[in-house]
Order: sequence, then C-alpha cells, then structure tokens
Amino acid sequence: MHPTLRFSLLLFGILAFVRPGISQQNAGRDGSHDFDFEMGTWETHLSRRVHPLTGSNTWVEYKGTTVVRKVWDGRANLVELVADGPAGHFEGLNLRLYTPDSHQWSLNFANSASGTLSTPTIGEFKNGRGEFYDQETLNGRAILMRFVISDITANSCHFEQAFSGDGGKTWEVNWIATDTRVKGSE
Repeated sequence: MHPTLRFSLLLFGILAFVRPGISQQNAGRDGSHDFDFEMGTWETHLSRRVHPLTGSNTWVEYKGTTVVRKVWDGRANLVELVADGPAGHFEGLNLRLYTPDSHQWSLNFANSASGTLSTPTIGEFKNGRGEFYDQETLNGRAILMRFVISDITANSCHFEQAFSGDGGKTWEVNWIATDTRVKGSE
C-alpha cells in the first residue's frame, strides 16, 4: 500500500476515534453561528515554535491585531491577522466556511508570504470548544495537524495548533495565540 494512502486511512481512523459519530451527534444542531463570539477587533499575543517536530524548543513572539467579520450572514467569516515581533512581520488570513450538511467548519488559512491557501482544517464546536484537523506535509513528511479554540469568553479566547508526526499518538504544540477584545469592537 502506498505510504500516502496508508497515512490517509490512518488519519480517517484517528478522526473517527477522536470525533466518533459526528454526523449523528450534531444532526439537529445548527452551528452556522459558532464563530459569532469572535466578531470584532482583538489584540493578539502569538507564540510560534520556529522548528516544529525537530526537537527544538525555540519560540518567537509576536503582538498584533486580529479583525474578524461575518460573511454570508455568519455562515462564513474572514479573519485578518497582522503581527510584528523580533522574528519579523506576519500577515495571515483565514476564510472559515460552514457546511450545513455536516454541521462542520472548514478553516482555510493563508499567509502573505506564500499567497496560497493551506489544506482546509475541518471540525466543529462542542461544549464551547472548537477542534479542527487535517493532514499536511512538513519537510516532505506527512503529518497530522490539530487546531483548538478554547477558553472562550466575551472578551478573550485561546488558539492552539499542534502537529503529530506519529499518527496522532503524541502532539507537539507549535502555535499559541491569546486574543483580547479591543473595547467597543463587538
């Protein structure tokens, strides 16, 4: 069996294990407004691991602004992040699209350096926590990616991205962002 196919089947198995019965579990739930809490302008503090999955523990810090606005009456939204730090300037864009049939979201990220969309990260919110997964390539190797949105309040939220090089047995966090709402930007 081709290694990519084997990894894809493993990913499917992991997602089925991690999120069993997604379609039955959310069959009657309309999640199209799951991101309504985030509309507005936020101060962002971002930490990024420089060399993920290499054993390195070198991190860089950024501070910036995130602006989130509704598209399609909330069934989609657009996130713009601009941040600066000792490692330089960073601009990111995330188009989040809601799929009514599956009651899930796809997160479609791009940074200004590449100018292309990354692999969509797919997932949903449950009990105030969003979990999203995809399969990507890092340094020529297939990996799993997990993106979690947690600790959601009216004025703050937490984002964390992690990679797994062993099919989801272990995860290494490589991106942490904490957003604090700019007053009056609801």
